[in-house]
Amino acid sequence: IDEIRQIYDNYSFETQILAASVRHTMHVVNCAKIGADVMTGPLSSITGLLKHPLTDIGIAQFVADFEKGNK
Repeated sequence: IDEIRQIYDNYSFETQILAASVRHTMHVVNCAKIGADVMTGPLSSITGLLKHPLTDIGIAQFVADFEKGNK
């Protein structure tokens, strides 16, 4: 996808790049970084973008701190 994007940009081709059968959340991120215009894949690869261990830890810490300060 990276090479295709580079070629299309070099020659100002007016087309879109479809990243097909993306299977993992990081593949979705990489496709976006590279410049794919459209992505197809299972819903799990997209919903995985909503979950991150550090986000879960941060939310848990925020809730714990909130509960300490509001008793």
